[in-house]
Amino acid sequence: MVLFIALGFFLQCSNKNNNERIELKTEKLFKEEINKNDIHNAFLSVYSPSLSIEWNFAGGTFQSGETVSTDNPFLTASIGKTFTATTIAQLVEQGSLKFDDPINMYLPDSIMQGLHVYNGVDYSDEITIAHLLQHTSGLPDYFEGETIDGSANMMELLFNEPDRFWQPIETIEFAKTKMQPLFAPGTGFNYTDTEYVLLGLIIEKLSGTNLHSYFEKHFFKPLGMTHTWMYMRSEPLENTSKLAEAFAGDFEVSTITSLSADWAGGGLVSTGSGLIKFQHALFSGKIISAETLETMQNWVPETRGMEYGFGLRKVAFRKLFPTLPDVTIIGHSGSTGSFMFYCPELDVYLAGTLNQTEEVKGSLVIMAKVLALIQKTKRSKS
Repeated sequence: MVLFIALGFFLQCSNKNNNERIELKTEKLFKEEINKNDIHNAFLSVYSPSLSIEWNFAGGTFQSGETVSTDNPFLTASIGKTFTATTIAQLVEQGSLKFDDPINMYLPDSIMQGLHVYNGVDYSDEITIAHLLQHTSGLPDYFEGETIDGSANMMELLFNEPDRFWQPIETIEFAKTKMQPLFAPGTGFNYTDTEYVLLGLIIEKLSGTNLHSYFEKHFFKPLGMTHTWMYMRSEPLENTSKLAEAFAGDFEVSTITSLSADWAGGGLVSTGSGLIKFQHALFSGKIISAETLETMQNWVPETRGMEYGFGLRKVAFRKLFPTLPDVTIIGHSGSTGSFMFYCPELDVYLAGTLNQTEEVKGSLVIMAKVLALIQKTKRSKS
């Protein structure tokens, strides 16, 4: 008996030492990332219940010179799509709608009229909830799509009209009047925030409350996400440190009012630990069933090494580049270099941001490096 106790103690100490070594190496990788010239601040959280890992890193400074910490929340950008899609999944489980329902069942004629006219054919009534979730509706992207007349799209207007507050319906009207659909519903893939604004409007109609209140009631409060909220539309549940600054090149974007144009497709603020609470709850069956989560992972090709489901993105690192680790991650990323992913092969959750629109690829690189470290350690132990 004494031998077994001693052996158990030895293994426990060995695992702890291994984790500490990986943590130090991860911290070194993180610091190397922060030293890039275009990164002003960054955050990285790593969590694994089976590997007893819970690391939170922050680095960089505000423009004032003040050092950022893990208490500072950040813009999560398109990670918000996973929250919106999960809300739709909850409504499906409640029997309020079905994934294959046409959206004209839930949206008024003022929105549906002329929503999708492609090559002279009106496909508006053929768009389904699943099309919106999976970016297969063919609708244009009001953020980065091309306008009919060559005028500014929404991304450009963010900078041209920084003091403007955008309502969701205004972004839909912008897409309808300024842009054209790209293909008939279900015949292609085009990543677009327009679809997720429509989903947000459907959620508000069916739930009888606004989107940020739904998120707070069903996600933030029950999961203890006390420092997560919808930017410019609600407040965090507890006193929260100031928002970390996000950049587009040299331009600081996190304080401009026009960022309100990002709503159901990416208007959340959170911390790395907050995002991991949500992602862990999603993949452990706490907010939707395993069966519904599997339905959300109905993948279609997005680009090389990436596939898209219902508000979820799957990345196969080895398909991106042959020297990367042979693992996959499932979750979402954002245009600010933000990320929230789960690696099922290693049981590892990753969340954070580089807070720089020019470092979206950099966020994939740092995740790949961290997972490679953990994978190497797991192999050496086995």
